Order: sequence, then C-alpha cells, then structure tokens
Amino acid sequence: MKSEADFEEILERCRFFLKDTIRKQIDFSATAQSRGLPAPPLQKPCPENARRIPLPDGAESLAKLAKLPLSEAIARRESVRDYSSEAISLDDISALLWATQGIREILNPSCALRTVPSAGARHAFETYLAVNRVEGLEAGLYRYLPFDAELAMLKTDERISKKAATACFGQSFVAEAAVTFFWSAIPARMEWRYGLAAHKVMALDAGHVCQNLYLACTALGMGACAIAAYDQEACDKLLGLDGREEFTVYIAPAGKLYQARPQK
Repeated sequence: MKSEADFEEILERCRFFLKDTIRKQIDFSATAQSRGLPAPPLQKPCPENARRIPLPDGAESLAKLAKLPLSEAIARRESVRDYSSEAISLDDISALLWATQGIREILNPSCALRTVPSAGARHAFETYLAVNRVEGLEAGLYRYLPFDAELAMLKTDERISKKAATACFGQSFVAEAAVTFFWSAIPARMEWRYGLAAHKVMALDAGHVCQNLYLACTALGMGACAIAAYDQEACDKLLGLDGREEFTVYIAPAGKLYQARPQK
C-alpha cells in the first residue's frame, strides 16, 4: 500500500503532464523533423483487401441537414445517452466525419489543414466507427479515410455495438447508439515535430475533435456522449490496434434522439 508521500509524488507527476514545463527541457534540434527525417503518413494506409465505400460530400451534407444555427447548437449542446432505434443516413455519418476530421486543404505531402485545430497541424488521430444502424452500411467496424472521402470496411459484425459497450466497461447506452466513434492516436505523427512535448497537445486535440462531434450532432438533431472511461486493452483489441504505436484515446456513441427535445 502506498504511503501518503508516495501518493503526493504520483499526483505531482500527473499534474506535470498538464503543464508546459517540459518545453523548457527539450532540445528541439534533436526532434525527427529537425533532423530531416520524413514525417509519418498523414493517413494510415488502407488494407488492400478492404472494401471502400465512397461518402457524400461532408460539408454539403452538414449544410443540407443542419436544423440549427451554430449559436443554438452551442447553447443546446449536451451529453446524450438515450438514442432512438432509428437508423442514421450515410449523409449523416459523412457530415459527422467531415466535422470531426475532414480535410480542408492539403498544403504539402506532410501537412494538411482539417476542420479541427491540431498542434503543428500534425493531426495524430484515426477515426474508427462501430456501425450499428447506418443506412447502406452493414453492421461492423469501419475506418474513415479523410483524404479519400471514403470508409474502409474492416469487418462485418452484427454484435459490434454490444462488443463496443463491453469494451466501455459495460456502459449499456453504447450498444443502443446508431454508431460509436473510436479515435485512436498514432503518437509518432506528433512526436516527429514535438518530441516529449507531443503528448499534452495530443490530449488537447482530442477535445477539439469531440466537441465538433457534439456540435454537429446537435445541429443534425442527434446526440452524442463523450467517453473517457474504457477498457484500454479491450478497445485496442476490438479495433485491431497494437496498443503501442496506435491505441484508443477517446470514444463517443451517437444517434438520433430517443425523443424530441422541447424547443427552448
């Protein structure tokens, strides 16, 4: 059993992660970028045998389907854990994917601007979808290919939503969602530029991504709920990740509202 002094030491180390003190201790001339090494790919390669599903234009889908202006979406944004049994459309999913990781502009082979901010425009995340009820898609696991505006079907699985819920420590509302977003991190993308200062900014970037999901869902008459309590090993296994070079960092189920919210 740890002593109070041990506990205080652990707390101090954890709090250090939230500070930017590390930046004063790093020799940035030694980072992979400064040494002239090539940047990691901006998008994880798609498995050669994966079926690829073209997506509608995400920006157009969001503009077409949005029911609320941004100001009202911000005011009404909340965590939603009750979802209807109604399927969402491919336009819906395309709008949500574009809002959270869509490509705005490719500046060069190692840098692209997206719909969310990221430190140094490094964008260390990949998006996986546990699809339960999406029109035109079989239930199963998919990965978003933002540079191709496509989904890669990784596997079909009628029980994917229940497996996702189990991997989230049995939080039952995950199994009821139309789709669950899993964001994984590939730390090397951020470490290439920032070295040991990479990890705090990756955590900040995850918040930007999920907030855009909340706002887009609200505008579309849907709901989402961010999840940071999950079984790390179970989620990584579900997504087929190695848990070291790529691992789960954030999760959010989404779906149509169980019942219409009263107008305010």
